[in-house]
Amino acid sequence: MNGYELSRAWFDFSFNNTAKVKPVHSAIFFFAIERCNRLGWKKEFGFPTDLAMEALGIKNYKTFNRGLQDLVAWGFIQWVQKSKNQYTANIIALVKITKAPPQALYKALSGHCTKHSPRQVQSTYQGIASIDKQVNLKPINLEHINQKALFEVEKSEIKKEQEVYFEWALKFQKLFLKNLKRKNAPSKKAKEARFGDCVKPIRKMLEIDGVNEMQLQLAYDILDGEDEFWKGIILSTEKLRQKIIQLIAQGKKIKEPKKLMDLRVLDKVKNYD
Repeated sequence: MNGYELSRAWFDFSFNNTAKVKPVHSAIFFFAIERCNRLGWKKEFGFPTDLAMEALGIKNYKTFNRGLQDLVAWGFIQWVQKSKNQYTANIIALVKITKAPPQALYKALSGHCTKHSPRQVQSTYQGIASIDKQVNLKPINLEHINQKALFEVEKSEIKKEQEVYFEWALKFQKLFLKNLKRKNAPSKKAKEARFGDCVKPIRKMLEIDGVNEMQLQLAYDILDGEDEFWKGIILSTEKLRQKIIQLIAQGKKIKEPKKLMDLRVLDKVKNYD
């Protein structure tokens, strides 16, 4: 399964169901493809409602939810776990449609292109100009990398889709070391923390928990600030994942940017309380 197959299946369906399909359906489906691609084509992945609505410019939760429900009903998306509300993440999977493509679309496209550009039609349908996605040919031993110390891993050793998690894990691990040194506390464990142990909690926060990078930055700023309370408690990304909601709540006391401390975060704080 790849983006081209999913795209073709969608437009085959869309062309034959013009009375059903609306722009919101295409927007949601293609954003789901984009997120799945960025996550390395995971079989199941987090699809945060607030993130999708913001990216697509959809202001009404009911509009988004109806569109997603339609895609599930039509067989393009599978719901693995439904979100409780608009501030939590769905867990979904993309479904490969195996039905034969409708001839009506081929005829319509072929007729349209023949009138305007016959040479282009010939090259396209004879498969002369094919497009293939670039693949990473460098072999990557994930188990080996997961066991390596985080600070020993080079960016070139990891997959593209892991880079953002790696960068955040590295950033926080350096901060944990700095906070330990400030207290003259032993830092061997933090220095030798393994790649998998550091990166996995970051990935889960961003993919599953619905945490965004602005909220991670807020947590970082608190742990790097003057307040000493959390510095001796949060010394790993796993502990960070456990306490991220409290950190976001505390952000109000340090004049957190208004845009960040919006209804999404307030809802998470209420759930925690």
